[in-house]
This record gives sequence, structure tokens and C-alpha cells, in this order.
Amino acid sequence: GDSCCNPVSMGYIKKLVEKKIPGIYVLSLRIGSSLIQDMENSFFMNANDQVREVCAQLASEPRLQRGYNAMGFSQGGQFLRAVAQRCPAPPMLSLISIGGQHQGVFGFPRCPGESSHLCDWIRKTLDLGAYTKAVQEHLVQAEYWHDPVKEEDYRKNSIFLADINQERGINETYKKNLMALRKFVMVKFLNDTMVDPPISEWFGFYKSGQAKETIPLQETSLYKEDRLGLQEMDKAGKLVFLGVQGDHLHFSEQWFDSSILPFLQ
Repeated sequence: GDSCCNPVSMGYIKKLVEKKIPGIYVLSLRIGSSLIQDMENSFFMNANDQVREVCAQLASEPRLQRGYNAMGFSQGGQFLRAVAQRCPAPPMLSLISIGGQHQGVFGFPRCPGESSHLCDWIRKTLDLGAYTKAVQEHLVQAEYWHDPVKEEDYRKNSIFLADINQERGINETYKKNLMALRKFVMVKFLNDTMVDPPISEWFGFYKSGQAKETIPLQETSLYKEDRLGLQEMDKAGKLVFLGVQGDHLHFSEQWFDSSILPFLQ
């Protein structure tokens, strides 16, 4: 729902980084030929096509050819992880995911999920069509809809998240490319009402088969089987888990300066 260059959001972040780190080059990614199209594409353009578009933009930018640091906000965090896994040239050095839903979502935005009968009804209604071919190909948020009660449907029909999370088999190239990162920084908003479950921002999720108990990344099969190399990265000190007080994407400039800017130096 945002655009690359909105002066009060992404445009503000770009100027802030440029101000704090003199001489840095910041490329704010736009998907489409206009800011309106960029915003619309965040809802309706197939995530795989978005990733291909970004890979092409990065490959054609001469100032990034020796490597770059990537920073993505909300779904941009997981989309940039797909870029890291699928497009190793130019090389992504560090990935900073701010509120990215790396295990997907199973809840309606701004709803408390299980604690509300209405929200649960909305979630189940969405889930009825989330894995149909038409919805998967044309609604971005459905492409990272992860139903822990219907794991087989998710693994079989998710055209984006199930692929980049190695749910249907091991793509060794994905694993190798992700492990090439120097740092993978994940920021979780500790009072998040947008992402359900919020622990997805730290690569955790609901325990399979139900939608009440959550488990951290280290207890997931993805980590234990090391399908993406995250266990090895964790042991090497490459994974960074940061928590910040506030709702989804609510943070202060002071926190950004002290917690995020050091990874861009």
C-alpha cells in the first residue's frame, strides 16, 4: 500500500539514510512506471514477477555491481530475501528486514486473531479462496498466506512463500545464495497488530496443525533440517534478531539511527 518515493515514508527513509551517511548511494525500488502503479502492484502484481523486476533493476545499476545492502519494510523484507536467494549478482551483502513476514501470515490486518470471533471468521473466509490459482496469481497477500492447519494445501499451492521457504524440496542454490549474506537482520515489532503471528517477523510461526501456539525459528523444521542454511548462519553469528516497541512499522528516528544505520555503514 506504499510507494517507493512517498515523502512521509520510503522517501523520508531514503533522505534520512543519505543525511546520516554522507556519500552513500540509495536506490529506492519502484515497481511500475508511476507511483500509483507502484502502490497498486504491492497488492496485485505477482510477487515472483516483482522479484524478477527488482533483479533486473539491480543488475542494470552500475553503482551496485560490487555489492549492496538491502533494506525492506513489511512484505518488502521477504521479497528482498527472495532476491537474495534467486539473484546473486550483484551480491547482496546484508539484508535488513523491518517487519517482514518470513513465515507468512495467517490473520487479518489490525485484528487480534484468535481472541476475536469476528477476526477468526474473516481469516477463515479468506482462507477458503487463498490457495485457488486465480487468487494466488493476482493477490499478493495470498502468496504469503500460510495456513498451519492446512499445511499440505499451503505447500502444494503457494506460488511464492512455499517456494522461497523450501517447502517442496531443497533448491541448493537458494540455500547457498542466502548463506552468502554477511548479516540477516530481522526486526520484530513487539506490539504488532498487523502481522499475525508477529513472530513471523523473526522467522517463527504457529506450531503445525493449530493456530494458537507459536514456536521460534529454532524450533521449526525449516531450521532443524537447515533447508535454507539458517541454522548454520545462526551459529556463525549472521542472524540478528531485533525487537522494537510499537505497532507495525512504528519506530522513532532515534531507534533507526542507533539500531539500523550501523548495518549500512
